[in-house]
Amino acid sequence: MWKLWNRICAAHRSDDQTGAAAVNEFFLPKFTRGFFIRSAVVALAAAAVFGFVLRPCFIDGGSMLPNWPEKGFTFCFRWRYLFSEPKRGDVVVVRYSRNVFYLKRVVGLPGDTVAFFRGRLIVNGKVVKEPYIKYISNWNLPPREVQPGHLYVVGDNRSQHITAHKFGQVRKTRIIGAPLF
Repeated sequence: MWKLWNRICAAHRSDDQTGAAAVNEFFLPKFTRGFFIRSAVVALAAAAVFGFVLRPCFIDGGSMLPNWPEKGFTFCFRWRYLFSEPKRGDVVVVRYSRNVFYLKRVVGLPGDTVAFFRGRLIVNGKVVKEPYIKYISNWNLPPREVQPGHLYVVGDNRSQHITAHKFGQVRKTRIIGAPLF
């Protein structure tokens, strides 16, 4: 490792003791063939990573408070569910429209019956412990069955009235991944 580092440093050393030549060369490189090859490799790698693996997502809304900020930034890891299915309790990124995505928590899987009674989540007739819920709610929602090929998603911030939230069944194809951090 040190040999490689010394070779890199030696390649960028200049006779100038102040290092000004190295700084100038870094910020104003010579347009050589190697420069263009490196630039093309970096551009292709960035396009591949941000086009197929990670999608930048801006968080703008309080539906996942306090576990996710009301305003913020994260990356959606698009390969998270490439070889597995989302599980109950997973936080997922849901495509709502072309450039609008929602961060939601999976609470129901296909075939489950989901309901809310006095703010408590009931899945298949049993009350589900939700340690990630910090604010009490008074949501009431009659039981509904999750259809095949769908998931039931809802935000963590249930202190707002039930009509102020976007939640419910979404097709699995609308799940584009999971937040990276």
